[in-house]
Amino acid sequence: MSSIKDVAAYAGVSISTVSNVLNETRYVSPELTAKVLAAVNELQYEVNPLAAGMKSKRTGIIGVIAEDMCGVFYPYILRGINTIADERQYRMIVCDVNGRKNVGNMAEYEKQMFHNLVSSQVDGIIFASCGTALERHFEDLTAMVRKQKKYIPMISMERDLTEYGIDSVYFDNWGNAKKAVQHLVDCGCRKICHITGPMSLWIGSERYESYKEVLAENSLELNEERMVANGNWSYMSGYTAMSELLEKTPDLDAVFCGNDEMAIGAMRLLKERGRRIPQDVKLMGYDDVFLSTIVEPSVSTIHIKKRTAGERAAELLFDRIENPDGVREPIGIEMESSLVIRNSTVENAARPQDIMDW
Repeated sequence: MSSIKDVAAYAGVSISTVSNVLNETRYVSPELTAKVLAAVNELQYEVNPLAAGMKSKRTGIIGVIAEDMCGVFYPYILRGINTIADERQYRMIVCDVNGRKNVGNMAEYEKQMFHNLVSSQVDGIIFASCGTALERHFEDLTAMVRKQKKYIPMISMERDLTEYGIDSVYFDNWGNAKKAVQHLVDCGCRKICHITGPMSLWIGSERYESYKEVLAENSLELNEERMVANGNWSYMSGYTAMSELLEKTPDLDAVFCGNDEMAIGAMRLLKERGRRIPQDVKLMGYDDVFLSTIVEPSVSTIHIKKRTAGERAAELLFDRIENPDGVREPIGIEMESSLVIRNSTVENAARPQDIMDW
C-alpha cells in the first residue's frame, strides 16, 4: 500500500505539498496539484481518515441513531442520509435503538448510544429520539455533546426539538394523525377504533392522543377499553390487535392504525373474518411505505417524504460540520406530508403515483 511519502517522491514534491493538495489546507499551484493528483491516481493512494482527522479534528464519520432499522420506514431515511454522506465522502455508523433486547429504559440506552458515538469522535449525529422523555433528557444529550473538545452538531429526525437548542427535520405527527382520523369521519364512519404504536414512544402516544381529539371534536363514541388495542409497529401486532378489537367491538366500522405495517396485518385478519374492505370496515394507515400500494385493497395513509427527510437532515448536518463557527441558533425544517386516499377507505379510488418517495 502506497504512503504519502511515496506520492511525494513520485510527484517530485514535498510531503507537505501533497498534504496541502489532499486536505486543501494551503494554496498549491495548478501545475503541482495536477502532479500530485496524477501520482495519487497512479499509486492508488488512499487517505487514512484517522490520520487526516488528527490534523483536521474530523474523522469523516457521522453517527445515526434509528428507532427500528428492521422496519419498513427507517431504511428510506437511512438511504437519504447515506446518499448525501456519499457525496460528501463521509461514512456512517448506524445504531438501532430497538436492536438490543430486554432494555428496560430506552432513554438510558439512547444516552449510551450518544456516549459511544461521541467517544468515537464522530463529526455529527442524526438521531430519532425514541422516548417520551422531555427537557431533562434532551438537556443531558446536549450537555454530553457540548463538553467535547470539538463541536459535534446534532440533528433530530421526525421530532421538533428546536426548543431544546437542537436542529430538527420533522413531521407534523399530531396534525397528520388528525388528518387520517378525520378522513374516516368524513367517510361516514362512526365507530372508529385505533391500533396504537408502542405507547412508551412519543410518536405512538402522540398519534393516540390525536385520535382521541378528533373523536371528541366530532362527538363520537370512545370506549378506550373496547376500541383501542396496542401494537408495536409490526405486521403481526396489527393482526393480533385487530382480532382483539373485533372481539370487543364487533360492530366497528373503521380502524386507524399507527403505521402501514400494522394496517396490513389488520387487513389480513379482517379478510380472514369475512369483513370487506372498505365496504364493511375502512382501514387507515400512516407512513405510506411501498407495501401499502401492492396489497389489495391498497392502503389509505399519510404520505411521509422519508428519503427526502434523510437528505435534508444530512445536508443540514454537513453544513453545521463545515461551518463550526457559524450561527448556532437551532434550525427547524418541517417536512411536507399529505393524506393519500386509496381503496381501503374509498372504493375505486384513484391511486396517486406522483407523490411516491421511495
